[in-house]
Amino acid sequence: MSLRHSIPKSFSYAFQGLKKALTEEPNFRVHVILGTVACILALVLGFSALEWLILSVTIFFVLVLELINTTLENIVDLVSPEITGQAKVAKDVAASAVFLSALFSILVGLALFLPKILGLLK
Repeated sequence: MSLRHSIPKSFSYAFQGLKKALTEEPNFRVHVILGTVACILALVLGFSALEWLILSVTIFFVLVLELINTTLENIVDLVSPEITGQAKVAKDVAASAVFLSALFSILVGLALFLPKILGLLK
């Protein structure tokens, strides 16, 4: 397999995609902001290495699914500009994946942050 683009060019495309998601996808921005707030709070609360790992994986899980959802929505719009039942199912199911990951991230956040915050209140 040959490379069609240089490695720096490939990274450039990836950063362009992130920039596009940040500027044009409000849900992605919300997830990035909430992830950043969670990281700042984790820093303040003195998370252990394992807690940081769990938090990081959870944040990236949600962000990656949001990017995949955006990709699927754009592909569906490209191949099916008119609203069809199948296009709706594809978009709804992709959105459901993001929704479930966000719910999971709340559970993980509660498990990580609640004991630390309750410990401070004692």
